[in-house]
Amino acid sequence: MIATQLQINSFLQAPNVQFVIPVYQRNYDWTNTECKDLLNDIISVETEDRGTHFIGSIVFVHEGTYSTSEVKELVIIDGQQRLTTINILYVALYQFAKDNSKTQDAERLYNMFLTNQYVKNESSKLKLKQTDTNSVAFKAIMVGSGSELSVFSNVTENYNYFRSIINEDNFELILRGLNRLIFVEISLERDKDDPQRIFESLNSTGLDLSQSDLIRNFILMDLPPKDQNRIFETIWNPIEENAKDIVKQNSLVSEYIRDYLTLRNKKIPNKSKVYVEFKSLYDNKKDEAYHQELENIKSLSIHYKKFINPSTVVNPAIKKELEYINRLEINVAYPFLLQVFEDAENGLLAKEELIKVLKLIQSYVWRRFIVGLPTNALNKIFMTLYSEVDAEEYYDSIAKALVKKKGSAKFPSNEDLKTALKDKDLYNTQPKNRNYLFEMLENYNNREFVNTNNEQITIEHIFPKNPHENWNTDLSSEEFFVFKEKYLNTIGNLTLSGNNGALSNRSFSEKKEMNFDGNEQGYQFSRLWLNSYLKSIDAWNISKYEERLNIIYERFLKIWKFPDVEITDGNESEEENIFDAESPTYKKLEYFIFQNTKEEVESVSQMYFYVIRKLYEINSHLLVSTQDFFKITRSDLDFRAPQEIVNGWFIESNIDSNAKFSILRKLLSLFEMEDELSIKYLSAIENKTEPNRFGIRKKYWQQILPVLHHTNLFTNVSPSKDHWLSTGAGIGGLSYTLIVTRLDIRIELSIITSSKEKNKIYFKKLFKNKEVIENSFGNPLVWEELPENKMSRIKFELQDVSIFNEADWKKMNDFFVLYLPKFENAIKPFIKNLR
Repeated sequence: MIATQLQINSFLQAPNVQFVIPVYQRNYDWTNTECKDLLNDIISVETEDRGTHFIGSIVFVHEGTYSTSEVKELVIIDGQQRLTTINILYVALYQFAKDNSKTQDAERLYNMFLTNQYVKNESSKLKLKQTDTNSVAFKAIMVGSGSELSVFSNVTENYNYFRSIINEDNFELILRGLNRLIFVEISLERDKDDPQRIFESLNSTGLDLSQSDLIRNFILMDLPPKDQNRIFETIWNPIEENAKDIVKQNSLVSEYIRDYLTLRNKKIPNKSKVYVEFKSLYDNKKDEAYHQELENIKSLSIHYKKFINPSTVVNPAIKKELEYINRLEINVAYPFLLQVFEDAENGLLAKEELIKVLKLIQSYVWRRFIVGLPTNALNKIFMTLYSEVDAEEYYDSIAKALVKKKGSAKFPSNEDLKTALKDKDLYNTQPKNRNYLFEMLENYNNREFVNTNNEQITIEHIFPKNPHENWNTDLSSEEFFVFKEKYLNTIGNLTLSGNNGALSNRSFSEKKEMNFDGNEQGYQFSRLWLNSYLKSIDAWNISKYEERLNIIYERFLKIWKFPDVEITDGNESEEENIFDAESPTYKKLEYFIFQNTKEEVESVSQMYFYVIRKLYEINSHLLVSTQDFFKITRSDLDFRAPQEIVNGWFIESNIDSNAKFSILRKLLSLFEMEDELSIKYLSAIENKTEPNRFGIRKKYWQQILPVLHHTNLFTNVSPSKDHWLSTGAGIGGLSYTLIVTRLDIRIELSIITSSKEKNKIYFKKLFKNKEVIENSFGNPLVWEELPENKMSRIKFELQDVSIFNEADWKKMNDFFVLYLPKFENAIKPFIKNLR
């Protein structure tokens, strides 16, 4: 690495040099604001005669791999925003000179700063080589046609800004000011320096680069140019396009990668640590699994696009539900929904069931809002919710999982709602929530949609905020007080009106019958459902309020339904905060979640040691200073059964589970982290080794795996609670799968790469050999391309057996033992030919 202080003009004037902005660099993001600051600096350094003005550093890869026969390419690692902006300013100065008969100045600017004068290859002519849209825009301003571009670009915006400022009075001034700019040139040698490490070091504050910028650079930076362009075009650019809010034109790639990592790892990364988390997972970028992972990230980004841009969804019913989820900003559900939508794409649930899941999420979140349950619990709930999905009863399994939640995670009951609706202030809430409530209430079962966000429709207090004196005579003093102090802003006293200003503070009878100038302002003329009850009454009092509230409540239950699922097993445990949990005596854990990280362990001791280690990392001084209820020392002799936690610190391990729970609760309170540890016990029947449906499946897999003697396919596969087991078939995205259900079992080749197109190509190639494969296998197979779904499959089935009938297990075992090796041997040679 060589660092040199240099004038920017000397750098730009170097002959036969091209400054290449690589595809992994972030977009050119400087706006008029930054351009104005730079131009002010350029002008002031000259007018104040300050000698020079330092503009930072420009880092590039020195020579090495990236050179053509005509020019030396310098790949810009850092400093592209400044370098691009200065080039745009030179273009604006050049075009001004050309338009104002300054021929000599124009030629000098064009040949010295903007182009390589004697280079023949057109692609090497411009000194600044941009990418994609920026390249098109830069070429356009070079020929003076920037205003004709149909695509928005900061290049043209900033060029137009500079052109609006440059005039006869400041043209020479700006040129002289540019001569005073200096920077630090940092040149790297590819074989000696590590561009990624240097880049990270230069941007260690994280102020300039988003997490997605760092991830993009990590993926692309150390690749040869051809691979950079290929990965950028086929992987990264689609991700950026899919993760862009098309209304606000905001990039949400960082948020998407965070949600993807949450789904993948069952751990929610800190927003400022997404890049660090991503990088830690993919150290070996040459590994096939890494490239498959990138394909999967791209594939799931297609679903993310639907979440952030519901207008792009084709199915109107799904589009409507996603619009509501988007409006309510239920972003915490996105990691869960990524996999749900992927399952729908693969045919594991029908569109109708997907819509039910989307409605269920709304009901769960909206009921919690009405009741006033904390929103911070939702992160952990949705982080782990997919683990509760049973593909055989997709919606019901999700609904049951939510209904069984307790404490701060609970699904509010109908009774909870009735109480909350009577008391909750729904007028002084966020507009997004208020608008959603009234839109849903008004439009339930309506044939014609009523746009309640229409400026002509406003929220009306039936009993007014500032009541006319007539209300004192219409109501008893007690009722007047209750309306004024308790029910004023509750849903029972709120309605919609197109004449809010006219109705104002009048008495109820006036509000109902008003027809001033024949404009039919009163309730009795309204076609809105929310006013239908008001048409039928002649007075507004507490009794009428309660009647109307009950009507709204009944409608509420039809819109935001409580799931109609039967919870048959009262012994099943649910995830709960450790402060709410029952005694751990004679219980095992299924998992725990600490600081948004899920850990699957069985023993309380494992959780106890894990949490204490994490608390040491958070604040070691606070932990070791806590001696009144918790002892930690550097001497193992202080304990009967010492357990080293970290760095030579020991604690006592020989204490019962209740004592461990008690200490953890006290420590969490001390650290003010009471909401950070949740646990889930194994269900009572699992603790007693009496299997439920998940336990039955696991028990079946435990007994079948050891008897699959004639194949090594499942040698390294562990039993699971799912109705399927999979193992790789030699190519990423292809797997041999054993499936057991309540009606049948099957052996399957699942073709489920991240690319639907690739899946269909693989399937068709295999299908061409159908006759040979089936002859080798000895039986006809079921070939399912599934053109509407992403996945395809080839399978062999045994009907009329059930995983839940243990008497069928021998027959099922015989089927798998006999046919799995034959299935593998018949298909395997043709899978090899797919590479």
